[in-house]
Amino acid sequence: MAKNTQEAQSQGHPQGRTGGTVAHRAELVIIGTEMLLGEIVDTNAARIAQRLAELGIYVHFKTTVGDNWTRMAAALSQALTRADIVITSGGLGPTQDDLTREVVAAVLGLPLVEDPIAREHVEGWFRRNNRPMPASNRKQALIPQGAVIIPNPKGTAPGIIARRGHQAVICLPGVPYELETMMDETVIPYLKRHYVTNGSLHSRVLKFFGIGESLLAERLDDLLALENPTVATYTGRVEVRVRITARARDEAEALALVAPVEEEIRRRAGDYLYGYDQDTLETVAGQALRAAGWTLALAESCTGGLIASRIVNVPGSSEYFLGSVVAYSNDAKVSLLGVPPDVLATHGAVSAPVAEAMAVGAMRRVGATLGVSVTGIAGPGGGTPEKPVGLVYIGLARGDWTEVHRLQLGGDRERIRWHTSQAALDLIRRHAQAVSG
Repeated sequence: MAKNTQEAQSQGHPQGRTGGTVAHRAELVIIGTEMLLGEIVDTNAARIAQRLAELGIYVHFKTTVGDNWTRMAAALSQALTRADIVITSGGLGPTQDDLTREVVAAVLGLPLVEDPIAREHVEGWFRRNNRPMPASNRKQALIPQGAVIIPNPKGTAPGIIARRGHQAVICLPGVPYELETMMDETVIPYLKRHYVTNGSLHSRVLKFFGIGESLLAERLDDLLALENPTVATYTGRVEVRVRITARARDEAEALALVAPVEEEIRRRAGDYLYGYDQDTLETVAGQALRAAGWTLALAESCTGGLIASRIVNVPGSSEYFLGSVVAYSNDAKVSLLGVPPDVLATHGAVSAPVAEAMAVGAMRRVGATLGVSVTGIAGPGGGTPEKPVGLVYIGLARGDWTEVHRLQLGGDRERIRWHTSQAALDLIRRHAQAVSG
């Protein structure tokens, strides 16, 4: 389980002054009723927090609040009692429920004024896109008096930086790709100029598949007590991640602190380690296939093309991925993959012999170095005492060699399908790496 905020602060995350320089505190206020209803997942907070950590600015609290004046004002007022930097996301649109400008101005005791640069930004966006500007969009040119705008090259809503003494309230739109650009181009340089810190944080994330969090935590038990760098385990989507975070004067020093801890983790659990930081199993599997000089063909039943979809999401995958056959019915398994009808009749579609025949069929029909197949019962129905929901077989074929793996997975249909795709990609990775070294 990842450490909570209070625990993280006690594990090398300083408060107040560090080395004679203020370690600035930040707070995030994420605005949008749609997130409280579960209609949208908040990804902005993670992106902002990661960028701030790179600067050595610590996010101590995050609040998600709906589009309600009273609650927004309360959240912002509370944030200003305990943070030097408050960053908001959302509520900068032109509609009546977009209240961030008004609330920020009221909390800071400032009037709203129309900014000519902001107005030109909004009007210019509509001109460039050959669209008439609704009158409601004029409110996007309003900012608290004395504030400055953050250019938004990808949307109509400029951001806002308002100051109160040493504090800054930074308002960004809720659209992720707009927010990320504004963070990179304006907010990060602004924070570097005005909130200089003594050192920075550097994190390295190690990704594991095939081992549970509790077992991995047992192997790393003493490392989880380290203070600088800190080590924490947490679960991803059917995988486990280990985050190593070091605070140092610069990135080189932080990396020097992280390196021996990373090496020790690899020594203890390297068999399950598949990648780092932004790596995914599909990117790592693709790298392994390319290094081995192999091509890949898939035969998917219960995953319905999910594995192929993940593979082709990787740029350059055409170098090693030749094609996929989604053979959901028994007839399709026979006609498209050459699975012998008597094997299906004797063993059933969800069986080791059928998985093997599917992998061989994909390899031969597509002409690939490696054929990989999946067949299983994703549920919620279709299971029997002999073949329960979650039973999956993954077949591999290369030349005259074949291998089949049996899995018994838990969870709902979506989780079983995703877990199956993870397991198949991990097997591709392992087999290709075994050849390429």
